[in-house]
Formats: sequence, structure tokens, C-alpha cells
Amino acid sequence: MTTPTKHCTITAQPPRIAAGGIVLLTATVPACEAGDYTVEWIVEGPTRPPDQAARIALLGATTVTGGKVTLGDTGGDEIRATLDTTPLEAGSWRVSAKLTKVGGDGSIDLCSENIEVTPRPFAAGDDVAVTLKRAAVPATQDQPLWVAIRNSANALRFDRYSQFIESLLCAESDEPLSGRERKRAEHKLRKVKRRTALPFPNVDRYRVLKAATEVFLMTHCGVDLRDFRNVDVEEESARLNRQVTRAGLEEEMREYLQRVAAGDGEFLDVLPYLALIRRQLGDVAIVGIDREGDEAAEICFGILAEKLEQPCFLELLHEYWNDEAGVFHTMNSIIRRFQNRRARGRDPLIGMDINPLRPLNNLLWGMVQDQQHRLTTARRAYEYDHHYGLALATRPRPPVRGADSRSRFIGAYHHLLALCAVFYTQDDNTTVIADGFPVLNALKETHLLLTEGAHNQYGDLPWTARHEALMYQWILASPEMREFLPMRTMVAYPEPWIGSVEAMNKLQGWADMSVVHFRDLSVFGEQLLLGIRFGAWSDVIDPNQAANWVRYWRPEIQGYIHAYRAVTGVDLTQRGDRSLPPYGPRHGAPAGAYR
Repeated sequence: MTTPTKHCTITAQPPRIAAGGIVLLTATVPACEAGDYTVEWIVEGPTRPPDQAARIALLGATTVTGGKVTLGDTGGDEIRATLDTTPLEAGSWRVSAKLTKVGGDGSIDLCSENIEVTPRPFAAGDDVAVTLKRAAVPATQDQPLWVAIRNSANALRFDRYSQFIESLLCAESDEPLSGRERKRAEHKLRKVKRRTALPFPNVDRYRVLKAATEVFLMTHCGVDLRDFRNVDVEEESARLNRQVTRAGLEEEMREYLQRVAAGDGEFLDVLPYLALIRRQLGDVAIVGIDREGDEAAEICFGILAEKLEQPCFLELLHEYWNDEAGVFHTMNSIIRRFQNRRARGRDPLIGMDINPLRPLNNLLWGMVQDQQHRLTTARRAYEYDHHYGLALATRPRPPVRGADSRSRFIGAYHHLLALCAVFYTQDDNTTVIADGFPVLNALKETHLLLTEGAHNQYGDLPWTARHEALMYQWILASPEMREFLPMRTMVAYPEPWIGSVEAMNKLQGWADMSVVHFRDLSVFGEQLLLGIRFGAWSDVIDPNQAANWVRYWRPEIQGYIHAYRAVTGVDLTQRGDRSLPPYGPRHGAPAGAYR
């Protein structure tokens, strides 16, 4: 069989045309064997055209009949055709023609130069596809702080705590500690156990749990702000609406931190908010630099370097909502019944009998013995009032006569959340550029009121309250609790301790709403307040920072608003609701307890 020869002898007029136009093709045939030939046209380009899409029509040469052409042997014969470019996409196309001898084995390949098809211009009556997108917002320098706050909050979640305790003490965790983490944790545990020796016999299980919980907080709270190893990069990229990497976040955090003098030629890289505080206390020395652990405890006058450089991201609001959920009240009721003390009236725990062969028995014994060393409800209540102006709605509730109540904080905080809801409505409307100034002003006001309460017990009581709450939750999540607390096994609770607290609420008649909502309030509320507290909002004038803050924390803000409505009956997005006293989450809650 003769190998076909390709001849680029097809001319196209015009060589550049808008889609939908007609191109005249003229093929000049070289000298060949005379006879009849079949004509096959081929269109090639950036995409494969559908069958019959690229229509080529042979024009009126008398030699063309039914797709066949008669050629002489002298050469120079012309075959004319038209190409309809309507179905072709914009780009560079080429037309080929293959002439095959009828009854023979010879063939001739003809090809054209490139034909440029351009997009068809709009004309009257055309349909135009329009897509609206949200206005681009520039990245702001405080965004790595929010990532660090979420990273810290995730590290302190109950499931992480439970894995830590079970891996360290029980060796039963699904995600055991690495060799380095275990060695570090065991070293700290030995030091803490020596420091927390209790003057009671047979309380080893409780003492170890108490020490291990302190080690967990020590190793997961107040860590290096520039450590983003455990960050979910894909999730953070979605939240920040830009692609980020761990190395990029570390670099952004280094640029965000401010360097302050620590004396003796030493410098510390601290958050801008804490840098402002340091400047106010410029005459006070910084102590405890390059020291670690209890051996370096400072009792001298000065600012603790560790508190300045590695702040612990904890909010007492987390324990407030745990208190309202009934975590502390549930544990107190179990401890009371463990001591064989009957409650007033009907006692739903009358059948609680924990045999001494179970570890839970010895844990509760240690808790009873160590009761005088734990926070009382009254101490927590005074601190809730001082930090946030909040009153406990639980009964019995201690009378609080606070020396410095943050009475205006909740109003400012709820006003901020309401403005966030308005911002989302505007931001989702792609024909509007949402205004960040109202949110910025509300952030400034809330930040001011929030930081006014960061004194006296602020540095240690939230830590202690979280320490106790984690121990309570771990005990309440133990399988033994199912023996005397009728839990709903078919409900998928996000954390296992919730079932015990919810069962106790039902037994005692304390509340009729799900503890899940209180848990959401504690988790979401803590992260939001941390973003408000540790941001240098008093020194910010760029509304883009407030707009980015609202967008980044949208899941937490909307989750908090929903959970608050479920608990109190108040919709923070409604102006009328914000001015009315909310319904307390428990029977007999004081009017305005959460206002």
C-alpha cells in the first residue's frame, strides 16, 4: 500500500473568524493518477468536536457528486468547500482532507494552515451568563492568632484529654502517645505527683488522676504560639479563604508578634495586646526568663516571662456553661450519695451502690477526702460575676455580692453577636460590600469590658476550674455510671460525659433541654472570647480586621447563637429579644441571668 503524502495545499478565507462565521476552503490537488476519489474532511483543534458538529459542505464544483470527485492526472484541480464554525470553540483549528482512490490503494492527504476562531461578539438578544462573587478582602496580620487559638482549644478538648489519660495511665487509648510525648509526660507526672501528695491514706488513684490532669494542662496550654504542627491546613485555608501552609502560618505569626525588651539584653516576642500591657508596666522587671518548671518558681516582684510569652488560652466562660449544664452539680450529688447522705425529699440516687472492687469507688473516695482543696460553687460564682457579670441559674445558688461586677459585658457581647448576624446577611449578598466598622466598634467595646475583669484570680482560677471540670467529666464518662444513671444509648453525644449529666438532670428534674447545647455554648463561647480578649482591638482602625474576624469565626458565632436560643429562648439576632429578660435554662432561673 502506498504511504500517503501530506500536502498543506488547503487555503482558508478568512484565516481568522468569529465563531459562527463561514470559512471558504479551497483545496488544490497535486498531480496524481486520474480517476474517481472519495473525499473525507477532518477538523482538528483544542477540543474534539461532536459528530457532525463541524459541518463542511462541498460547493458547486461539477466534479463533486455524492462525496466523490473525479481528478485528472495533470494536477491543479480545485475542490471548494465551506466550514461552518458555529459549533467550534475559540482557538486554533486545522482542516484536513483525505482523497482515497476508488478501487485502488492510493490516497492523498491535504491540510490547511491554522484557522483562528475567536469568541463571537455579543449581539442584541443574546443570553449573557453573569456570576457574582464576594468582594475580595485582603488578609490581615492578626489571622494567625485566631488559628493559634483554635489550635489550642482543639488541643484541650475532652476527647484529647481522655486519650491522654487513657494512654498515660490505662494504656488503652486508640491513639497512644508517641515515645517522646510519653517520656515528657511521665517526667512531668513524677514531678507533679511529688508536689501534690495528699495527707490521706488509700487515695492513689485519685491523686494520680489529679496529677495527670495537671500535666495535661501544662503540656497543652501555654505552648509556643509559633507551633502549627497540629493545624488542619485544609480547614484553615477554607476559613481564611486563601491557601495557607504550616510554614506560612509560622512566618505570619513571627511577623505578627512584637518584640519587647526584657532587661539584660533579653527580648521576648509577645502578642501585640500583651506588648501594650508590657509598655504600661515598663518600669517593672521581667522575671523567670530561660527557666522552666516548679524549680524556677518566682516569688520576687516582677512580670512572669512565661505568662507574657506563652499565654494560656482559657476562658472561665467554658466552666460557666459547664456549671449551668450541671457537670459540677451532678458530681456533687454523686459524692453526697457516695457518703450515704440522703438528699432532701425524694432521692433519685437511693439505689446507687458502687462496689469497692471498681476503680470508680476509690476515685470517689479520694474526691471526698480532697473536697476542701477544690473550688466551691460560691468561689466560681463570684468569679463569673467579676469576669462577665453572669449569675448562676442553678439551685441552690450562692448569694453573690460582687465587689466589681462586669454588669455591662453581656449586653455588649450580645450586641456584637447581633451585629455579626447582620454582617453575614450583607456579606452573603454579593451585590453589597459588608461594612466592618460596626463590628469593629463592638469588638473594641467588648474587648475593653472583657479585659477589665482580667485581674486578681483571673490568672489561676480558670485553670483550676478547667482542671476540676476535666476530672469530673472523665469520671462521669466512665462505664460504671451507666449502672445507676439511665442513659439514652441511642443518642450520639459528641462527648461521652454528656449522657451522665443529661440523665442526672432528668432524674433530679433540674432541666429539660439537652446538655449538648450547653456544651456548644462552652466550646464556642470560649474561642470567641479568646479572639476578643487577646486581639489588640483597642489599637485597631482597619475595618478589614473586624470583617475577617467575623468571617473566620462564623461557625462558632452562629453555633453559639443557636445554642443560646435553645437554652434561653432568646434569639440574639432579633432586636426585640435582646432587650427582654431571657428565660433561664433551669426552673427558677433569675431574670436576666444571661442578659
